[in-house]
Amino acid sequence: MSDMLPPTLSPIAESHAAPQAAHTGDVEVPTAVLDSNAVLDWLLFDDPSMQPLGQAIRTGHCRWIVTPALRNELEHVLARGLHSRPQADTGPLWETWQRLACPVEPPADAPPPPGLRCTDGDDQKFLAVALAHRARWLVSRDRALLKLRRRARERGLLILTPAQWSLEATAMPG
Repeated sequence: MSDMLPPTLSPIAESHAAPQAAHTGDVEVPTAVLDSNAVLDWLLFDDPSMQPLGQAIRTGHCRWIVTPALRNELEHVLARGLHSRPQADTGPLWETWQRLACPVEPPADAPPPPGLRCTDGDDQKFLAVALAHRARWLVSRDRALLKLRRRARERGLLILTPAQWSLEATAMPG
């Protein structure tokens, strides 16, 4: 399991790891939060449903925002082991994380907005980051998060599966 642990970044390296700005010229780049399973689907399992979003992140058409808590959650998931790939090489995953993930400040420690408490406490952190940083999307297949999509939409956040994200992105103007 030790090969599943990520390389450690110094706080200085983490603070300068964001490859893209929030704006490109006069166009604001939309932001997304990806839950741990979406990250794994994209960067470890090469799931086709995550490839359009991955391409948008790679080309700077979408900013993937993360906090230390989100990284810790992914580390925890990997440390528990992956039944489908017990000997998975996570080196490329962490290299891409360092290159493409845009670190942001953790949200203030406050109760969630009314109606937006996730029944899975481990997933609340993804929702909190997305809301605090006004992300356009929270990408997940997690039922507990997807159940909150109507109330999240009222606050400007779309909680979508990877396939729904692809449909949403192709329907966007420009």
